[in-house]
Amino acid sequence: MPITLILHVQNADPVVGEVDELPGPGDNLVAVHNPRRLDGKDLHYLAENVVTVYWPVERLNFIEVLVGKEEEDIIGFVRE
Repeated sequence: MPITLILHVQNADPVVGEVDELPGPGDNLVAVHNPRRLDGKDLHYLAENVVTVYWPVERLNFIEVLVGKEEEDIIGFVRE
C-alpha cells in the first residue's frame, strides 16, 4: 500500500507524492511516484509523462507523512 508524503524541497513549493516505503536513515534518495503540487496540479519543471522522480535527501528540508483513510478508520479516540 503506497504511503503519501509531502516533501518540502529547498527553495521550491512542497511536492505531494506516494512512496512504497518510508526512506530510512541511510538513504540518499527518495523515490516519489505521481509527484504533484499540493493543489494537485502538475509540477512545471517536470515533463508531463513523468511518473517517478528521485529527490536527493540533502535537498529536502523535511518530509510529512499523511495518514491514509484506512488507518484513520482503524485508529480513533473513544470518549467515555
